Amino acid sequence: MSEGKTNDIMVIGELNVDLIFNQLNKAPEFGKEQRADQMTLTLGSSSAIFASNCSSLGSNVAFCGKVGGDSFGDFVMKSLNQKNVNADNVFTEQDLKTGATVIFNHEGDRMMVTHPGAMEHMTVDEIPDELFKKSRHLHTSAIFFQPGIKKDLVKMFSKAKEFGLTTSMDTQWDPEEKWEIDIEKILPVLDFFLPNEDELVALTGSSNLDEALEKIDGFDTCVIVKRGTKGALMQKNGEKTSINAYQVDDFVDAIGAGDSFDAGFISSFLKGKSLDESLKMGNLTAAVSTTAAGGTTAIKSFDKVIEKGKSLELSSS
Repeated sequence: MSEGKTNDIMVIGELNVDLIFNQLNKAPEFGKEQRADQMTLTLGSSSAIFASNCSSLGSNVAFCGKVGGDSFGDFVMKSLNQKNVNADNVFTEQDLKTGATVIFNHEGDRMMVTHPGAMEHMTVDEIPDELFKKSRHLHTSAIFFQPGIKKDLVKMFSKAKEFGLTTSMDTQWDPEEKWEIDIEKILPVLDFFLPNEDELVALTGSSNLDEALEKIDGFDTCVIVKRGTKGALMQKNGEKTSINAYQVDDFVDAIGAGDSFDAGFISSFLKGKSLDESLKMGNLTAAVSTTAAGGTTAIKSFDKVIEKGKSLELSSS
């Protein structure tokens, strides 16, 4: 690691818990009481899942974010500590509530409701310069739940570049579906853009993936599009590389699979692997993450992900 750079990755993002209901007797419906035969409380939020899984894969990770002064905040801090994620720059605001997402899984689909809580109150000006100095890479995610970060994305990524960091972002879905970010101003200071297919199409105002990719082809950014059971597609300097998804017979849920993909890709890149090798590692990490409830349970270590991968096969299409 470069002199003075003690963190492989600094993550700026939202922190919340996930309360997951599995094995519902039927699809969620207003006005009726329903039964879930399995319930899990776990560390949630796109950024925290990414940070935890990067740490499990062997990267040194520091997190900068905000929680409320409540039991969910204590749970988040304890979970980050258990995952060996440095939380020295996670701020606790006693008057705020920690965010929470309630997730209903049913027959391979899901419904999620999120209360943002403290994550809405974090701003770019609160990020310590020292964290930039000590880090090699900056990642952020779920920006539509973080208005204080979203309005200054160009400023944040530009500062990271001044300190010599590489950068990545996964916007996640906009719950308001307004998609109000200026992607053409962000991409020049963004090395890796990691949306899923639906997000990229919506964000670019396109009617399909090919049109969306063409609209952002003039930038040097490496774009990795996650396509669920269709695998993933990477575009760099006009060249496209596709990879099929894995068949997962012991599938539990897809919560955090995209964030796990991001973790596998970025941690591999920071270990000096090629873009193609990083794409394969992202694809594998996403597949393994679906074999246990929530986004972090199945990603225990780099070696265990590789070992699990030996029992998986890529789908034929």
